[in-house]
Amino acid sequence: MRIEGTAGRAEGEAADGTTGRARGEAADVREALAALTHSCGLPVAFGGLTGDDAPAAARTPGGGDAGFRISQLVGTTTRALRGLAISSGSGLGGKAIALARPVAVTDYRASRTISHEYDAAVAAEGLRSVLAVPVVVRRRVRAVLYAALREPAALGDRALTAAVGAAQELERSLAARDDADRLRAAAPAAWEEVRAAHAHLRTLAHDVPDVRLRDELLAACARLESACGGTARGDGAVGLSPREVDVLSCVSRGATNAAVADRLGLRPETVKAYLRSAMRKLGAHTRLEAVVAARRAGLLP
Repeated sequence: MRIEGTAGRAEGEAADGTTGRARGEAADVREALAALTHSCGLPVAFGGLTGDDAPAAARTPGGGDAGFRISQLVGTTTRALRGLAISSGSGLGGKAIALARPVAVTDYRASRTISHEYDAAVAAEGLRSVLAVPVVVRRRVRAVLYAALREPAALGDRALTAAVGAAQELERSLAARDDADRLRAAAPAAWEEVRAAHAHLRTLAHDVPDVRLRDELLAACARLESACGGTARGDGAVGLSPREVDVLSCVSRGATNAAVADRLGLRPETVKAYLRSAMRKLGAHTRLEAVVAARRAGLLP
């Protein structure tokens, strides 16, 4: 990728105009920024979701890929960048949106390769060398991630590689949320109750001392799983253990690792181990990707 320049379930809308999905995506952006600063060694990172993916209060006029507001910050010392509205084509981030590829400047305020609408905010934070990477999901820019230094210096391959890696991880998370929404929209609303009942039955089954009754409950769960229309459990099916399915079933309902541990009578570390194993078997990079893959494989309703 060439660098341009000089160097669970949907929730209702909250009072601030955000939905459960929007809050989840904002958390994905924060996680990507934290990973970016850790992997590339740059002290400052910030970014936000574009257009319709941004919270209602943070959208720029026009929606779509028109622009975004900087909503997530790591390592900043002022509030100068928070809420800053970036238009497509303007400044460094706007250029990254317009070109749909990474761009960077060695000295922001002296650069002749970008426009300078946002110089005051950048100067207030004391930033000089800045990198911006767009997050492109199915040919649409869905977010922009920045990393920066407070001194003019050429950003090398390490910074670019780390930024692109963080953007790709965020891309997978956003794509998984898209897939989950499509699966949810394709099913009747009552199907969510079926999924809730399935998760509850699997949890109850492990609390039943009667082996025969436990087997009957798990058999009922298997019937619900087979009714989802996923890939039949034949040759080549993903071989998840019963406990891995239990964990994914709880995760699919939005439960945290601590909540899953409490429901299943396990330690949080054990839940994490089951989840990592299931993700590896399913070829998933995130919890949500694992749930989507399990449903497609007929392992969850």
